[in-house]
Amino acid sequence: MHPPPPAAGVAMDFGQNSLFGYMEDLQELTIIERPVRRSLKTPEEIERLTVDEDLSDIERAVYLLSAGQDIQGTSVIANLPVLMRQNPTETLRRVLPKVREVLHVASVEMQLTAAVSFLTILQEESVPVHTYAHSFLQIILLHLEHRDTGVSNAWLETLLSVIEVLPKETLRHEILNPLVSKAQLSQTIQSRLVSCKILGKLTNKFDINTIKREILPLVKSLCQDVEYEVRSCMCRQLETIAQGIGTELTKSVVLPELIELSRDEGSSVRLAAFETLVNLLDIFDTDDRSQTILPLVKSFCEKSFKADESILVSLSFYLGKLCHGLYGTFTPDQHLRFLEFYKKLCTLGLQQENGHNESQVPPQILEQEKKYTSVRKNCAYNLPAMIVFVDPKNFHMELYSTFFCLCHDPEVPVRYTIAICFYEVSKLLNSGVYLIHKELITLLQDESLEVLDALIDHLPEILELMSTVGENSVQENKLTSLPDLIPALTAAEQRAAASLKWRTHEKLLQKYACLPHVISSDQIYYRFLQRMLTIMMTNNVLPVQKAASRTLCIFLRYNRKQDQRHEVIQKLIEQLGQGKSYWNRLRFLDTCEFIIEIFSKSFFCKYFFLPAIELTHDPVANVRMKLCYLLPKVKSTLKIPADKHLLQQLEMCVRKLLCQEKDKDVLAIVKRTVLELDRMEMSMDAFQKKFYEKDLLDQEKEREELLLLEMEQLEKEKQQNDGRSSNDKIFEKKRRDTKTQSLPKALPVSVPGPSSTNTPSTSKEIKKSKLIRSQSFNNQGFHAKYGNLEKCVKKSLFSSKSSPAAYVPPVSVLPKTSVISLPDDSFRTRSASSVAPSFSPNPQLPSTSRGTGSADAKSGGSKDVQPRKATLKSRKS
Repeated sequence: MHPPPPAAGVAMDFGQNSLFGYMEDLQELTIIERPVRRSLKTPEEIERLTVDEDLSDIERAVYLLSAGQDIQGTSVIANLPVLMRQNPTETLRRVLPKVREVLHVASVEMQLTAAVSFLTILQEESVPVHTYAHSFLQIILLHLEHRDTGVSNAWLETLLSVIEVLPKETLRHEILNPLVSKAQLSQTIQSRLVSCKILGKLTNKFDINTIKREILPLVKSLCQDVEYEVRSCMCRQLETIAQGIGTELTKSVVLPELIELSRDEGSSVRLAAFETLVNLLDIFDTDDRSQTILPLVKSFCEKSFKADESILVSLSFYLGKLCHGLYGTFTPDQHLRFLEFYKKLCTLGLQQENGHNESQVPPQILEQEKKYTSVRKNCAYNLPAMIVFVDPKNFHMELYSTFFCLCHDPEVPVRYTIAICFYEVSKLLNSGVYLIHKELITLLQDESLEVLDALIDHLPEILELMSTVGENSVQENKLTSLPDLIPALTAAEQRAAASLKWRTHEKLLQKYACLPHVISSDQIYYRFLQRMLTIMMTNNVLPVQKAASRTLCIFLRYNRKQDQRHEVIQKLIEQLGQGKSYWNRLRFLDTCEFIIEIFSKSFFCKYFFLPAIELTHDPVANVRMKLCYLLPKVKSTLKIPADKHLLQQLEMCVRKLLCQEKDKDVLAIVKRTVLELDRMEMSMDAFQKKFYEKDLLDQEKEREELLLLEMEQLEKEKQQNDGRSSNDKIFEKKRRDTKTQSLPKALPVSVPGPSSTNTPSTSKEIKKSKLIRSQSFNNQGFHAKYGNLEKCVKKSLFSSKSSPAAYVPPVSVLPKTSVISLPDDSFRTRSASSVAPSFSPNPQLPSTSRGTGSADAKSGGSKDVQPRKATLKSRKS
């Protein structure tokens, strides 16, 4: 902690007293260092710890266990699984007897290490089961009742795992028969607690007759033990026992014991009985639920507020499962009563909070508030189950106010839990998801990054649900509560960027890849795209920069305006590829890799091929090295013979690297890259069997990029036609008004015949059908996993099950221009003249495309139709 700043007007004291204070601090530091110096070993101690290097592993282990210090013995026991793998026979014959001797007087640390090592040997199956039982089982049973609870529990966990693999006869003779005496009242509490847990494990290992005759009497005896700890422990094992003995025995033996335990005087016993009953609800029939279990549960809930807060914590955790399991047995009054009970738990403790200072509050009150927070957290966890309980149609009337309170809870764990459940709530509400739009904005703007991190795990799916409902809904007012979505998303990203939690920032940028399917292309361009470029150039965390680069490429992939695409491409080339910082040039190569993955080959060759290979002349060795790793992927984008001139330029650059490279590391990578490039088979313009799927996929990408241009052209024509038609209507109205005033009423008005309108109407019909067709690609729903956009390949494209490593959703599932219409005061559509002065609206970019293969060639609708027809023919063939 930093010292508090001096008060205003008070000068710093550099007097004698202050200097003496500093001297005392230095003396304290000297005292702290003394134990460190004393902890160094003396030559005599080092001599005692030294072992002859010529000893074998087995001999060294025996020597250290016999004459070594405690820490050396612990090391040998920790290394026991390795010895068993290397030489199991000698380890069992010489080392294990020494381990047995040492464990009698071993420390807690050595005991815990031995329990873990024994369990590891069992899991690795270093020896047969019968050998393990003969050599290790007795050691485990011997230390089950160790005086240290942690050691006893560690050995018990090892024994429970051993029980899973031991044969029945060994279990009967070595474990079950001694258990009869160990479970008696004359034994210690620790012995009886261990017996309870072993009985729960043994139930699934024997037949029904053995269970009835030997196990169930012990279970009943322990359920009626005089100590409440034993009764509670046995009660928690009844769930496992019930699953092993079947429904009939559960009803006749287990249920009566649970009923009696639910009325026990010990609160922990009643709580254990309640939890076990809830977990066993599926076993009991409707009559048992309504006549036996429901009254018990109802009584338990009514008494819970008068009991300890720990009971409320458990009750709030199991309440959703309880309401779901008893759903068909509730009367309307009971249904309402349990719902009100849940609502009361959701606000428990909020009335008492008044902004007090924790240092001035008694510890008892703070502990109570922590338990109340746990109760509300459990209520948030159970909210989806309670929505099913009340029916999603009644959410607004019954649970919306509760949901609102949980989203605005003052404690972070509660809001974190509700953020995790937000997607489940959205799925349950379905068409009513618009009701929780405001709460989505609230959680996006939450001050805690933990809440944001929990929410963005399913952010793409949540936004897709909201956009789908908004798209299919007749009521347009359902989306009026989302004007703050874009500001909330940008603010969330800025908060994550300003924090030290770069993984949250990286995840958020990855999830932003879903935005083209949610909001319009213009909104992304003006509010998000420039931010991605800024992160790539200024952020210091490499995974964050790569996430921003990939998301920017996806934004570019779905951008609908050619001018905007050209501007972004030119910025990438000039600010990254030709940037002054070598770090930016490295990020440009990362972007090229994403471009190759997401776009078609022709798109990369047209805009990024030459800027990429120009980096072979980069003055920084790391840039040239990274380019060498990328060259095989760059070559894979070429098609022969259309890209023969690009191949020649690539070969020329590689030759220059081989001849002129002075850095030995880069030169070694260049030589390896040359060999890899020589082994690569070039893709041809025509389809080949080897590359059929890849070529088909690339052709589909190219067709979709051309379709984007066609859609843009058709939308422009539609806007022009709409403007002309509106002007024509205004002119026609004025003309009619003029004629009406000037001509007599009896004068007939000439109407043009069909022949005069035949040709124009035909051309309008053609354009209209084109527009409808282009929009039909646009209206199809998107059902992809946004975190893995590569897997969105349409099933109809391939007959084979294999698919390329990465793929971006086709334009046939492109999002609408504005799936969610987001009014934003700060958003203004800029005209071409408002583009940044360094870039013209139609920048002249380096073009190396193959004619019709260009994704962004400025061609009209008629030019785009021909390659589309060729594509269809090739697919039919």
